[in-house]
Amino acid sequence: MDNLPIDTSHPAVRDYLSLVRLQVLTPLSLLINIAVLVVCALLTNPTITQVSRLYPTAISPHPPTIAAYVLIIFLGQLGYCLLLVLASKPETKAALTKGVGLSLVGANWVMAFWAIACVFQWFLLATILQGILLLLLLYSNLALLIYHPPTSARPIDTALIHAPLRFFLALPLSILFPYSLFVTLGLSFKPTEPSAPRHYSGWHAWNGFAVVMSTNVFAFIVVALRRDLVWCIAATWLCVSIWLDSPKPPPVNITVITFTALHPLAFLLSYIYVRFYSSRGQAVALPPGDDVLHREALERQRNGTAREVDAEAVWGGGP
Repeated sequence: MDNLPIDTSHPAVRDYLSLVRLQVLTPLSLLINIAVLVVCALLTNPTITQVSRLYPTAISPHPPTIAAYVLIIFLGQLGYCLLLVLASKPETKAALTKGVGLSLVGANWVMAFWAIACVFQWFLLATILQGILLLLLLYSNLALLIYHPPTSARPIDTALIHAPLRFFLALPLSILFPYSLFVTLGLSFKPTEPSAPRHYSGWHAWNGFAVVMSTNVFAFIVVALRRDLVWCIAATWLCVSIWLDSPKPPPVNITVITFTALHPLAFLLSYIYVRFYSSRGQAVALPPGDDVLHREALERQRNGTAREVDAEAVWGGGP
């Protein structure tokens, strides 16, 4: 790097090189992730779906529903890669290089390795990889939220940076990490057991209830307080994926069906409250420039009153 005819220590040059690095590594990691998941989902023996059928748990999702969810993640990342090339605003480039950076590249690689560990049934490794994936995505989402928050002034950034990262985060948080952990800890049941569909004690139902309740309460709070449409869609989708994979123990089934209705309701009520009620009692803002005219009018009135008082003092006005 010392032989380059540019000063690589300059902040602008470093930011440019970081962007170029992401323009190469992010699409490459996405292609590898897509290729590995397609192979592990369709060509291996067993496939990821077959492994999930071999080790059902109280929180196992419906494979086709999760496959559609992952497809949306891939489409969002394709838009993200396109933005990497076309970004021109400094704020957008800062969000890409400093907010997300290499964490998304690492997340794609970890997801690919998780698929390999899953088909080989290395569940301890799969759980560790899902934990790493969760930390990478949590870091990038927090960095974006704190230092590069979404704004209506840059809707493309919100749609192609914030939304895909949040949608990606919800998957390991609500499904993949808990499922891998359940299988690793032996909290699954044998699908060949004739008593499994009838006696839910062997399904570790209350462990599943604790997971779905905690993750959905967290999602409910995020949706209600932040009016987060992306998280609302993701949380509702993942709830549907759990109750579609029947049978499920009643504590889990009732919880996910309830939150399937509560997440959209929380978003709708929060939006209505902010739109129609939160502005009540606030002062009406003057149009731009009217406050200046108002101050000038008051100033002229005060000056005129002062001149009248001075005239009365000099000429003895008044009764």
